[in-house]
Amino acid sequence: MIKIFNHWIRPSTIISIIADFAFILLGMVIAVMWIGSGLPVEGKIVIVFALLLALTMLGINGLLGFYQRIHTQTFFQTRARAVLSLHLSIPVAYFLYLLLPLSSVNKQFLELSVMGAVFGMLTNRLRAYHSPPSQILMSRVLIFGCGEKAKEVAQIITASDRNVEIVGFFPGPTAEESCVPAGEIVDTYPSVVDAARALNINEIIVAVLERRGGVMPLRDLLDCKIYGIRVLDLATHFEQFLGQIRLDSLKASYLIFGDGFRQTFLRSLIKRIFDIVCSIILLVLAAPIMLLTTIAIVVESGFPIFYRQERVGLNNKTFNVIKFRSMRNDAEKDGKPRWATSGDSRVTRVGKIIRKLRIDELPQLFSVLRGHMGLVGPRPERPFFVQQLTQQIPFYAVRHSVKPGVTGWAQVRFHYGASIEDSAQKLQYDLYYVKNHTLFLDLIILFETIGVVLGGKGAQ
Repeated sequence: MIKIFNHWIRPSTIISIIADFAFILLGMVIAVMWIGSGLPVEGKIVIVFALLLALTMLGINGLLGFYQRIHTQTFFQTRARAVLSLHLSIPVAYFLYLLLPLSSVNKQFLELSVMGAVFGMLTNRLRAYHSPPSQILMSRVLIFGCGEKAKEVAQIITASDRNVEIVGFFPGPTAEESCVPAGEIVDTYPSVVDAARALNINEIIVAVLERRGGVMPLRDLLDCKIYGIRVLDLATHFEQFLGQIRLDSLKASYLIFGDGFRQTFLRSLIKRIFDIVCSIILLVLAAPIMLLTTIAIVVESGFPIFYRQERVGLNNKTFNVIKFRSMRNDAEKDGKPRWATSGDSRVTRVGKIIRKLRIDELPQLFSVLRGHMGLVGPRPERPFFVQQLTQQIPFYAVRHSVKPGVTGWAQVRFHYGASIEDSAQKLQYDLYYVKNHTLFLDLIILFETIGVVLGGKGAQ
């Protein structure tokens, strides 16, 4: 894993992005060199066109899920998305034609070269997405431990990263019950150092909860690190691979002594300026949609149009969040707070649509302008639930150390939370955000939010 601006990204993802960018750029440059010598083709304009198109195609591919952390799409789904990406590239290319001063010959030439480059890039992406991983990029991993945690780590790696090969499990000195296949236990070597060097291991994941000296071979693991082998504990592994800080492997010392949790004045100032500028732009662009939503709500169920509710924000201070009303006026007539659930009977017909498309969230942009919220951050929760969750879930109050957001890392990584158990799962993503939040991560979250909205994922 590579850390870029405090956010962990897979090397395979970076290589895929660079390869796709280069495919379009180099494809058009080669076409200019091959055919352009006999045509009045302006090389500089073609290069500018290729750069703009390549950047746009990266955005389209990202929205369609080609660079996701975990690959869950079938070959048919990937092929369908590749076809959609190809069709979306046509109006993009045409729009770029209008922006650039191109002659008719240039346009004809670019039409052919851009279609060839984009088609080749998508064909290559489809092949790379489902082909066996390259041995050059493979990372050989040895899991230290044979218990339940070791089994869970192996399952997560197998499901999330094709470029990782689990070589085996090295048993710890404690007599923990084995939960892994006996044939995968590496117990023929005198020490973990010997096993790691003999098996050409790149990384060791310590999957045992007890890590005191005498219980775990600290000196052997230090020697492994000295020999250039990465050694990760459970909390670091989950943070890097899943983008979450797992509660079941988390100790307060990890949060206190580890990197992250930087709340500098400069960071807050940049985020505030970013929130204001983006909110104004989004409100202007969304004004027609908000007007149509207002009319639809009034026609179906009358007034009020908006729904105000007290939520807990930065430093546990409460504020009123504002959303388009998506439920009946008597949704909580008994005054008892309830979790929103799938297929909730209290939701109106218009409410189902605006929730599916996340249109009901748009008025929260006014809360961003007022400074109560940010564009990105942990979702604000009601005081009634916060009191419950703080008592039942460790470290829950940490999420209130940053401003709540209209969208967040938990919203793009996890489905809609409707219980205490779901809140605990979402907290693991919120902790990752609070620990690692930067403008770069905010941009990634906003980008992925568009994909979530277009896919209709997670709405209730």
